[in-house]
Amino acid sequence: MSLPNVDLASFVTNPGQQPRTGVMSSRLVGSEILKIAGEVKELIAKGQPICDLTVGDFSAKEFPIPDVLLEETVKALKEGHTNYPPSDGVLECRQAVIEHTARAYGVRYPLQSVLIAGGARPILYGAFRALLNEGDKAVYPLPSWNNNHYMVLTGAKGVEVPSTAADGFFPQVDAFKPLIRDARILFMNSPLNPAGTMVTKEALTAVCDLVLEENQRRQAAGQPALFFMYDQVYAGLTFGGAVHQFPMTLRPEMARYTVVIDGISKCFSATGLRVGWALGPVDVVDRMKAILGHVGAWAPRAEQVATARLLNNPGAMSAFNTKFLEGLNVRLGLLHRGLQAMKGRGLSVESIEPQGAIYLSVRLNLLGKKTKAGGTLTDAESIRKFVLEEAGMAVVPFSAFGMHQEPTWFRASVGAVSPQAIESVMPRLEKALATLS
Repeated sequence: MSLPNVDLASFVTNPGQQPRTGVMSSRLVGSEILKIAGEVKELIAKGQPICDLTVGDFSAKEFPIPDVLLEETVKALKEGHTNYPPSDGVLECRQAVIEHTARAYGVRYPLQSVLIAGGARPILYGAFRALLNEGDKAVYPLPSWNNNHYMVLTGAKGVEVPSTAADGFFPQVDAFKPLIRDARILFMNSPLNPAGTMVTKEALTAVCDLVLEENQRRQAAGQPALFFMYDQVYAGLTFGGAVHQFPMTLRPEMARYTVVIDGISKCFSATGLRVGWALGPVDVVDRMKAILGHVGAWAPRAEQVATARLLNNPGAMSAFNTKFLEGLNVRLGLLHRGLQAMKGRGLSVESIEPQGAIYLSVRLNLLGKKTKAGGTLTDAESIRKFVLEEAGMAVVPFSAFGMHQEPTWFRASVGAVSPQAIESVMPRLEKALATLS
């Protein structure tokens, strides 16, 4: 007997007049970056030439994962690593993270300080969840990636600290001092998404000293600790002699208060393999493990085994990193030099020399300019649309990262474009800019 073919569209698409979801979910908004990326895909599908500098991902064609990571993932699957992993991660992977961190930064964590999860995002969520109660304050610089959404998810209060291009989009430590006294978290990301800039040794040392001083005061007063969350998922991607800084190398006692977020997604072009990790105080990591265990946010077991074998092979990592950085540096350099050349010819564009990650900070200083169609560029969105439609250059405004007071700055991501695409867009952009009055 065949079942009736009942069309359920009218039921699932007509919820009625009253809101039916919870308050928290109704406050969440979608990713502006993904919205822009969707618009770009539509234009590409129509045959328009687009240099897509939007999503912070990699093209497997342009940047494949390390051979050893691919081979060991396949090998691990064939070996039968297809069941649930332990809630804190496969032992081999956790141990490999410890050794990798020791080689890179000269510090050694105990095994209980390491938590593996399905990428850096669950680690971020787990740390915020473990440390914040509803109404607690988290202090973070602007621009920043997704912190505003995590505040909604946790019911916490975000205290945003604007920065400037002159400071490399990292606020000076004095900007944090009056804000942390009743805060629960101070957050920092370096190399920085979206700017591609890096915190200096002097600046990070000053932040560490501020956190330690504040916690000394709180301990004497019997108050809860101030934690430092440090997102370094782009740590291996540095350019032009810039050196990534690790808080516990500068001040080992920061280990008592710091949760480090890291993973293979960015530094090994492995965004889809979903292996991230936390390094932190044992009591905090233990609570993060419980939270993420209930969510089921584990990294796949085979990928954890493969990650361990990659991290235990420094020679393979170094060889991959050299080639990877060369490819990224070529693309960032083409983009930066092209924009600087236009600036030298009197056009209202500029960029900050690449320091880290896969991003270039691009300034399109076009506010008040009039288009040939008679419109006026009045905000970041109108500038974004102009360069997309007239030049086929797709970028993301810093306003998507909370920085509404800087409407002329944009993120350009080079992980999914070819050098040829960047070379092709430069004359299109210059031609489009020349039409403005």
